[in-house]
Amino acid sequence: MNTPATDLPVLTPPGKPARVIADPREAVAHLRALYEESTAFLREHFSAALKSGQAPATRFRAFYPEIRLTVTRHARPDNRLAFGYVAGPGTYATTITRPDLFRHYLEQQLGLVMKNHGVPVSIGYSDTPIPVHFAMTNHESGAIPQEGALGFQIRDFFDVPDLANTNDDIANGFTTSNPDGSRPLALFTAQRIDYSLARLQHYTATAPEHFQNHVLFTNYQFYVEEFEAFARKAIGDPASGYTSFVGPGNVEITDPEAPLPQLEKQPQMPTYHLKREGQAGITLVNIGVGPSNAKTATDHIAVLRPHAWLMVGHCAGLRNSQRLGDFVLAHAYLREDKVLDDDLPIWIPVPPLAEIQVALEQAVASITEQEGFDLKRIMRTGTVASLDNRNWELRDPSGPVQRLSQSRAIALDMESATIAANGFRFRVPYGTLLCVSDKPLHGELKLPGMASDFYKSQVQRHLLIGIRAMETLREMPLERIHSRKLRSFEETAFL
Repeated sequence: MNTPATDLPVLTPPGKPARVIADPREAVAHLRALYEESTAFLREHFSAALKSGQAPATRFRAFYPEIRLTVTRHARPDNRLAFGYVAGPGTYATTITRPDLFRHYLEQQLGLVMKNHGVPVSIGYSDTPIPVHFAMTNHESGAIPQEGALGFQIRDFFDVPDLANTNDDIANGFTTSNPDGSRPLALFTAQRIDYSLARLQHYTATAPEHFQNHVLFTNYQFYVEEFEAFARKAIGDPASGYTSFVGPGNVEITDPEAPLPQLEKQPQMPTYHLKREGQAGITLVNIGVGPSNAKTATDHIAVLRPHAWLMVGHCAGLRNSQRLGDFVLAHAYLREDKVLDDDLPIWIPVPPLAEIQVALEQAVASITEQEGFDLKRIMRTGTVASLDNRNWELRDPSGPVQRLSQSRAIALDMESATIAANGFRFRVPYGTLLCVSDKPLHGELKLPGMASDFYKSQVQRHLLIGIRAMETLREMPLERIHSRKLRSFEETAFL
């Protein structure tokens, strides 16, 4: 008779006392050592269980490392900063995963906190178990078999993902304390990050390591083709600073003439990375059509803490004075996409961010060679409406048209408000530059003949504007890009 799993002894790695460390690099190195010890322990015992095919006689458990910080006095940091300090005296903590992937980020954030408060941090094990699924993900030892494929239930002998540790309560402002009474030091727990890292691989068919700090979202494959053409020229020019280009399947090329094989089965959101040292390159994600995809992509990319994300896609122009191919720079959003209503109620404004808006406007002027008042000939600024119904035109137009007119909307799509709202929610600088591809209120529908002429003439220029804007943002100090507008009353110290 099998012993009930709840009665099994629990085997863990040898315990180690927490270390107090005052150097950011030393702290991250110790986090990495603890994490590797825990994950190696789980991989070793899970692989042995797979090989034997028998239910283990012991339950195996290992824990995420954590950063813990205690502040006894109120600090007076540079009030121009949006991050790098805690709200007040108390103990703050966060669990950590993949310190190898987040090494530069962690060193930077810890350095700011230590500098602003003049205190060291404590690095040790948390009491949050690492799910065996995340320990095995992307490791050469193999993936987790599906439920029922083994002769025993995995959850009886190893920890599995727990939704109690995998939510957005901190980012949403629904909680201001950890289970042990400490306050959150970062927006995401380790399990929440691990979950998103796994989802990113699934949806984009590229590893999280390839993602760059500047992310472009689009809703058409045509932009992917132009991005690849731009990337090949860039990696062929040593002066560009770009080093390689990565496509789905993690195929990475450094030779501009090298083939980029297509996967037999394309991922839901094909993603491409034009890489640069320090993750300073550009990632392009084809999210397809719809707010659900836009939310899914941004939910998971947010854990990588990018410096900016922009939407560069097509939209319906709502004004008679607009022409096909005109640009729309969003200054506000009419949110009728509905996918974020529970996380970010629609009464919460999503403000424009000055640095992003200026970078986009300057990029339009540079690429189109139009300046000042003449720029108004090809670009309008105003409200973009995002709906969850692609065929809204088929309904009685009196309702939607009246609301759109009252809102002063100038363009309509299905993704931009979602991307901006999730940027606001996750404190990731955001912006939107759309291109008018049809005018349904004025009889100019997106028909095949019209579309082909539009795509040939406008997609390349539109994409170049998005890239130019990202290159401008890349040159800005991090403290300037990350706006205080995105921070709430009691924010986490980590960006």
